[in-house]
Amino acid sequence: MFEQGQSFFAITKVQEWLKERKHNPEDYDILFHKKPAPPGSKEVMVVEIELRRKDGQPVDPWLQEQANLHA
Repeated sequence: MFEQGQSFFAITKVQEWLKERKHNPEDYDILFHKKPAPPGSKEVMVVEIELRRKDGQPVDPWLQEQANLHA
């Protein structure tokens, strides 16, 4: 999605993913970080999703990990 300039849709997709897991997407800031792909990958860049709770509480590490696995 990012390669095609569609980052807005990426945010919507993460919000829908949070809803499916019974989390309110309004409770989170959703940030995307572009990083070089690991050696041997077909991709040049990868996008990592960072979830931040707006209330300052820590994000469940499992939820953060799953967000990137399903990205």
